Amino acid sequence: MRLRTLLCGRSPYGMALGTAVLVSAALTLTPAAPAQADPAGAGKAPGRCSTDPNARLGTVPAPEQFFGFPLGKGQSRVLTTEEIKKYVEAVGGASDRVVTGTVAHSVTGQELPYAIVSDSHHMVPGQLKKIADQIRSLRDPRKLKADKAARIADDSPAIVWIAGNVHGGEKSGADAALKTLYELASGLSCDVAKRNDNLVTVIVPTQNPDGRDASRRTNEYGFDLNRDWFARTQPETDGKIEMLRSYPPQVFVDAHEMGGRQYFFPPNADPIHHEIADQPVNWINRIGAANAAGFGYNGACGGAVTTECYFNYATYDLFYMGYGDSVPAAGFGAAGMTFEKGSTSAVEDRVQQQFNTQWATTGWAADNKREVLNGYYSIWQTALAEGAAGALEPNEVVQPSNTVRFPVPDISIRSYFLLPDRQLGDVRRLVERLRRMDVEVYRVSKPVKVPSARVFGGRTASDVTVPEGAYWIPMDQPQKHWIQAVMGEDPYVPFPYFYDVSSWSNPLLAGVDVISTGDALSPKAALVKDVDGGVAAAAPKGGSYSYPMDSAAASELTFRLLGAGVPLTRDDRTGVVGLAATAMNRGELDKLARSLGVTVEGGSAPASGAALRTPDAGLFAGTGVSTTSGSYGEARYVLGDRWGLDLKPVTTADVNGNTPAFTERTVLLVPDGSSSNGGLTEQGLANLRQWVAAGGTYVGLRNEGTRVARAAGLTSTTEKAKPTGYQVIGSHFRVDVEQGSPVALGRPAEDFQFNNGDPILNPSQTGVNVLTYPTDDTFWSNGYTVGAEALKGTASLVDEPTGAGHAVLFAYNPLFRAYNENGIHLLANALLYPAGASQASPQAKQRITAAPDPLRIAAATTEEPPNLGGEWRPIVIQVADADLARTQAVVERYTDTAQTASADGSSYITIPNPDGLSADEHPFVRDLVRDLGAAGIPLRSVVA
Repeated sequence: MRLRTLLCGRSPYGMALGTAVLVSAALTLTPAAPAQADPAGAGKAPGRCSTDPNARLGTVPAPEQFFGFPLGKGQSRVLTTEEIKKYVEAVGGASDRVVTGTVAHSVTGQELPYAIVSDSHHMVPGQLKKIADQIRSLRDPRKLKADKAARIADDSPAIVWIAGNVHGGEKSGADAALKTLYELASGLSCDVAKRNDNLVTVIVPTQNPDGRDASRRTNEYGFDLNRDWFARTQPETDGKIEMLRSYPPQVFVDAHEMGGRQYFFPPNADPIHHEIADQPVNWINRIGAANAAGFGYNGACGGAVTTECYFNYATYDLFYMGYGDSVPAAGFGAAGMTFEKGSTSAVEDRVQQQFNTQWATTGWAADNKREVLNGYYSIWQTALAEGAAGALEPNEVVQPSNTVRFPVPDISIRSYFLLPDRQLGDVRRLVERLRRMDVEVYRVSKPVKVPSARVFGGRTASDVTVPEGAYWIPMDQPQKHWIQAVMGEDPYVPFPYFYDVSSWSNPLLAGVDVISTGDALSPKAALVKDVDGGVAAAAPKGGSYSYPMDSAAASELTFRLLGAGVPLTRDDRTGVVGLAATAMNRGELDKLARSLGVTVEGGSAPASGAALRTPDAGLFAGTGVSTTSGSYGEARYVLGDRWGLDLKPVTTADVNGNTPAFTERTVLLVPDGSSSNGGLTEQGLANLRQWVAAGGTYVGLRNEGTRVARAAGLTSTTEKAKPTGYQVIGSHFRVDVEQGSPVALGRPAEDFQFNNGDPILNPSQTGVNVLTYPTDDTFWSNGYTVGAEALKGTASLVDEPTGAGHAVLFAYNPLFRAYNENGIHLLANALLYPAGASQASPQAKQRITAAPDPLRIAAATTEEPPNLGGEWRPIVIQVADADLARTQAVVERYTDTAQTASADGSSYITIPNPDGLSADEHPFVRDLVRDLGAAGIPLRSVVA
């Protein structure tokens, strides 16, 4: 088969079989007329594809017939989730060009339907699988010679994905995807035939049915699914990526909505991650030109044209490896693209513009499919060559007005080694995350010496011996780009514009022991083919099983066993968890432990240590806490879904009234939020303090969690004001660990902590500072930070005893996106805090209950810095002092709440963001940044 642009002679274009009816309807990028049957063509099939763009098969249900209104122009309302599902099924049942199925199931069990559409001869049994196999083979030039790859590029269609509605309230992309499906399934024109002959188009209309039903951005657990791509914590994401592995795309469209009445499609804003290959970036920019040509409406925004127009090079970057464009680009070599339509436009215009760009994109891909497939093969050839040489891709910028501010350093990385000395469960969890993105990981079977190693945390070492059992990830493999994108110690941002976080290094998130090296090594090692772990040896009768609870994976195993009613103990010195050999069937224990990557040892000695109890956990749902997003939802997922705890909601009224819903809990988790006291009255604060003194465990997260504890007299920590220009944009820091604390049990003496502009806590004078930032030259951070030295000597985790109980206060959110494994482990330790570990004398208990410590009283009355960013962060724009007046003039068009400060020749305009909105949710930040650029104001950095 050769690339075809005009005439087609195959069925269904050459022959409409059986009772097919030829219909005519407008297939243009302007308003479409309703489909009407063509009696003259009924039952007749043209010998060629039709030059009439309106010719369609009448056997495929038209939207007008199915819904009672067209999709796009003339559409009166958005579709329901159920209508989407039924229409996909109906088209699949009516067309031999379409196969349908289910990508995944949502948290509540709803289906995420998909449709695959192409020429009918691609859809015969076995042929679609053959095409997918051929495309996958292009990704490994070690096994596929160049001549065979060229034949595949000539003869095989490319794969294009169109996915919509990852944010539940952004609905038009899904409706447009159904219009695209209808046109490809029914059209008889040469324009349609060209697409179907040269493409296999995978359509996933809604990636978030639960969010769509609730008109909510997030899924049922409050997760932003467009930040979940590398971690794959949510079922909607996980199933989608598995299907991507089966049908790897060369083009991926992720259709969104934003505020206003404009439309964004790439070229992107900077930064673009350096490991995204040149080919996808080139394709993205050229598809942008095709979209511009096919957009219609008012064309490009500018001057007097401000609505129903498009713009590029603004707001939407290609950097963080959790997006629906960056992961297809870096992980699959696709032209991954975010399309954004303004949500205040009429429904018909939102859907029509989404369709116009989808149609233009598929048209470009069909026209260029041979070049794309040849380039696709080249991506992986380059990856192999770079991996063998230890070369990283350089930083580049795409916006004409920008220059590279921070180049990728001149370092060589040929291998990563995950060391097995600690946190082995989380090491293996990372191994599986890599393997499930087609990364080849090897288990070292003989110790190997590494002459020159880079130790995560900014250190180097010589002649490091990597032991047997370590995991080796060579860069000399096709997924080199992806490996570096998620394993790299630093993402090396080229330009200081931040739409999300600036670090997501998976080893740092897990806090595992990792080195990289540029040395050319050939360790004796075996390819990992299955999950390691499970019961290593049987325990005799009267003996026990044990494992170290030193990881998030082992913590999950512990809670799962407790939930199954298995009696457990834990050694308060080593952190080892034990269970009697007779407490659980060995096969069941092996299966559960292996699924989590935890090795369980059998021994003849009985289990020892203090008995563990399942916490009766309450989740605070009071004033200031969002119950549909953020750490509240993350707690529901991690503690509820993964750990199996029966979380009970506790309201402000419950604490104020001292109701059983509060007092019967043994643990109260207070998530991040916007209130300083959770709405608690003086009596409520006293009730909380007395509950802790009686033995309760209070766990507070980030802003609201720490502030409520302070208001209740549970801590002597105070917040340190952030200096002017201070920026910590989702970065990792080294922290010192107080290993004697039960909260730190199982953690190393030095660990890593993720900080996203979190409150800065002065150390406690009445408790244990479990995690602190070093004051000496061991202080280290990655990502993008300015003025981070302000953190030196401060605390990020504090354990405060009160009577028989205690308050564990995290300055950060250990549950952030459920991928912060070392934070999750620390939280598990807090929930399993051994009874009696903070016992006080009856006199001390009475004193603390009746009259809190004077240092805590002083802390409670200390004025706190304003929380300008809610659960996210404020918008901060940095310009030269000389440009401040012009900048303020533009900012004042949008808000009168901005605050200004200057330091070291720069002015910082901070715009409060009390609702914690991300940039794509914010009502005006995109327009503001664009207007600043139009005014010719050089932006030194933008954080949104």
